[in-house]
Amino acid sequence: MTRRIFLRPDAAEDLRRAVAWYEEEREGLGGELLADLDAAMARIAEAPETFPAVMPPTRRALLTRFPYAVYFRPLGEHLQVLAVFHARRAPAALRSKLR
Repeated sequence: MTRRIFLRPDAAEDLRRAVAWYEEEREGLGGELLADLDAAMARIAEAPETFPAVMPPTRRALLTRFPYAVYFRPLGEHLQVLAVFHARRAPAALRSKLR
């Protein structure tokens, strides 16, 4: 069963900032980040239980090309994305997003 995925406002803002940063670096690179994220979201929607639990019930999916992780958890029949987080950011900033 494919589940619907919803981004929390904080996660959407994380993503917006990341896309803007990559676009500043090179035109089109932000779109490539979004494509990588879309592929990860499709994998998450198809089989969320295959991703490692980092703080149960929160799970983590890594992007393939970019150094980002998607942190998500089940919310009823849906999946909620808590954060789209750069791998080199301070872990303390992530913990506050996973509450």
